[in-house]
Amino acid sequence: MANAITCIRIICSIVLLFCPAFSVSFYVLYILAGITDVLDGMVARRLECVSEFGSRLDTIADFIFCLVCFIKLIPVLKFENWMLIWIFVIAIIKLINLISAYVVQKKFVACHSNLNKLTGALLFCLPLTVKVIDLRYSMVVIGTVATFAAIQEGHFIRKGLS
Repeated sequence: MANAITCIRIICSIVLLFCPAFSVSFYVLYILAGITDVLDGMVARRLECVSEFGSRLDTIADFIFCLVCFIKLIPVLKFENWMLIWIFVIAIIKLINLISAYVVQKKFVACHSNLNKLTGALLFCLPLTVKVIDLRYSMVVIGTVATFAAIQEGHFIRKGLS
């Protein structure tokens, strides 16, 4: 059941590619994909059917959803240079964390800290709020939380706490 919910997110993400950004169909599929992201883990834990396959499928679904969102939203959002630099710095920190995790633990590790979850929630809300909250203000909040989350993730990985 949980894996079927995850597959719905993958399907929503793919169909989202064909919807104009910020259209009604975009928002419906976007929100449905977000709901499935929350539900699949809850269902898996509640039904006690958490599995390695389900975890990997969830990661793949998250990757596809994020990739589609980047493809759809980056061209229509008006990023200033300082925002792009900040995003790049966070991406470099995350890449260093990924490499560190592999060096320290001999495997790729995803850290599901509260700050990472908060970052994900804020990023999810961005397309829903971009019409009413200036992107510069959203970026300061999201960028700050994402920076601290990335630094904390690196700390957890190096301490073996991830």
